[in-house]
Amino acid sequence: MKIIKRNGSEAVFDITKIISAITKANKVVPEAQRLTKQQIIEISDHVQEVCYNRGHAMNVEEIQDLVEDAIMATGAYEVARRYITYRYVQSLKRTHNTTDDKILSLIECNNEEVKQENSNKNPTVNSVQRDYMAGEVSKDLTMRMLLPPEVVKAHEEGIIHFHDADYYAQHMHNCDLVNLDDMLQNGTVISGTLIEKPHSFSTACNIATQIIAQVASSQYGGQSISLTHLAPFVDISRRKIRRDVEAEMQDLGIDPGEEKLSEIVEKRLREEIKRGVQTIQYQVVTLMTTNGQAPFITVFMYLNEAGDNQRLKSDLAIVIEEMLRQRYQGVKNEAGVWITPAFPKLIYVLENDNIYEGQPYYYLTKLAAKCIAKRMVPDYISEKKMLEYKVDANGEGHCFTCMGCRSFLTPYLDENGKPKYYGRFNQGVVTINLVDVALSSGGDFDKFWQLFDERLELCHKALMCRHNRLKGTLSDAAPILWQYGALARLKKGEPIDKLLYGGYSTISLGYAGLYECCKYMTGKSHTDPAAKPFALNVMQHMNDACAKWKNQHNIDFSLYGTPLESTTYKFAKCLQKRFGVVPGITDRNYI
Repeated sequence: MKIIKRNGSEAVFDITKIISAITKANKVVPEAQRLTKQQIIEISDHVQEVCYNRGHAMNVEEIQDLVEDAIMATGAYEVARRYITYRYVQSLKRTHNTTDDKILSLIECNNEEVKQENSNKNPTVNSVQRDYMAGEVSKDLTMRMLLPPEVVKAHEEGIIHFHDADYYAQHMHNCDLVNLDDMLQNGTVISGTLIEKPHSFSTACNIATQIIAQVASSQYGGQSISLTHLAPFVDISRRKIRRDVEAEMQDLGIDPGEEKLSEIVEKRLREEIKRGVQTIQYQVVTLMTTNGQAPFITVFMYLNEAGDNQRLKSDLAIVIEEMLRQRYQGVKNEAGVWITPAFPKLIYVLENDNIYEGQPYYYLTKLAAKCIAKRMVPDYISEKKMLEYKVDANGEGHCFTCMGCRSFLTPYLDENGKPKYYGRFNQGVVTINLVDVALSSGGDFDKFWQLFDERLELCHKALMCRHNRLKGTLSDAAPILWQYGALARLKKGEPIDKLLYGGYSTISLGYAGLYECCKYMTGKSHTDPAAKPFALNVMQHMNDACAKWKNQHNIDFSLYGTPLESTTYKFAKCLQKRFGVVPGITDRNYI
């Protein structure tokens, strides 16, 4: 059994340390008030058993709390008082900044909590360590100086989770839907170098990967691009290849005829498309951004995004096919074995002309199914459902990709009344722990709704901290995002404030633990017909809160199921600490 030390490193649980600490406290009280040796052993055994039954590595503070409670339970109040005093004296000895210890443990690769925090980062690599070290300093500043005490306390107790606190000190946001079309068609600037419109598909793919890397280094979350924005360059390459082939044939004095000429052109074009897609595939997994990880990138594959342009749609289908084939194949690891790369994530849209056998693009859906069976991608979006649910102010439905974090933007119309999705972003996330609301209510429904409103207001306050942290940020902070097309074309020195209001960007209320919340309050799962109305009421209550905040601030608050990552473990640990082990609710190391 392991414990988590104060610096985040792991150590083997040692019961003798508990016995020693209690014995020291025991020796300084009058003999009549002392514990017997057997009582000290029993207390220590009890603490060890509780730690073992928790099912996860507990930290030192949690174990010391258990020791205090166990001493008090025996009635040895003077010993407990001395033990508490001992803890206080020890804490005074640690008055230097605990961030120092955390940073040192990072360098020595001993920080177990950090190791489990992000599977996309290797904490043994120098660049990742550098990012984590900066993150620890940022978290320290955030918690001590930048956030309200009530938000910090709620975050530490697992009542809410303030995501990405390690980036909060900087004026950064999390997710983007990159306007690759604008950047490729109208040019962009990367590291002070003007990048003009590419003259071939392969060049467009190469520029796209450079944009992806630059965007990833300017924010901390996921990003999405669409293959539709690369598809126009297929025909540009086709025409260029045709000119080259015609010149070659002329030099050789050969007239191959139109059919053979077209066959040669299409064969060479396919080779270029293969190289271009391969550039995206390999560059994404081999590029290292400034935070020491590969870019968290999602690639969107939607045929009807080409509209009525049949040539563009046909070319897009070729690109989608190549993307799926290469992903099915995978990439080779250092041992030369074909493996599944983590990125890019793929999203494939099911639409009217690719879902039934005999339809023109059904072959792509079959290929997508084959790919997911082997490589766990793509994910799927239903065009039918998107058009039904994502309806704008004009009453028109739209199908578009989510951002890298799987959060969807809200429908939005630009100043010309046209729908806009690419070039938009999410400001940040705060998650509410629904399980804690339920357990804190003790099963009393009136108290549940009262507590729910209080916790939602706490999330509201925390989300406004995120929003206000971005307010006043100048476009110069991330030129690739704000000045050169990824998200906007603002002037140098111009604040990004206008992009934070009116629905241009969103800010997210996350939720977690709906199952356990319903299970505790109703005795049944949220999917059970008897508990489903309560579950829907919970969801509606959060949605209504977002709508209220939106009207109050003119900011698009959105609700989504949080990708919890390591937070699921943190919430479970905090719930066990606050409420003990409740069968079916807190008896696992996740929610």
